[in-house]
Amino acid sequence: MYADSETIRRILTSTGDTWAVVGLSDNASRAAYGVARVLQRFGKRVVPVHPKAETVHGEQGYATLADIPFDVDVVDVFVNSGLAGPVADEAVSIGAKAVWFQLDVIDEEAYERTRAAGLDMVMDRCPAIEIPRLG
Repeated sequence: MYADSETIRRILTSTGDTWAVVGLSDNASRAAYGVARVLQRFGKRVVPVHPKAETVHGEQGYATLADIPFDVDVVDVFVNSGLAGPVADEAVSIGAKAVWFQLDVIDEEAYERTRAAGLDMVMDRCPAIEIPRLG
């Protein structure tokens, strides 16, 4: 219900190539680190968003979405479900086109708000799993 194949395909192929990855740090043992690398291999520009604002995979990091000085197409959310709603709201406020909540990141109210604001949204899925499925 929160991840139909048409929306997944649209976000991955035609929404745009600048992905802000919220929760991405230089900690190689975290899922966000590996997923960001996969996104890069598939031609996405990955923008780390983390309180430490670290450079990751060669890309300058920012402490918040609002700090990013250029347009973001997709906001990929790697924070726990309790923190994800405000991130989705911030994605709407910065003019992102889509929000992607990672595996086990679930906030149904945030999903409804984000969709009502006109953004595409996927919840409880991983783009690193979905991209290869596109063929």
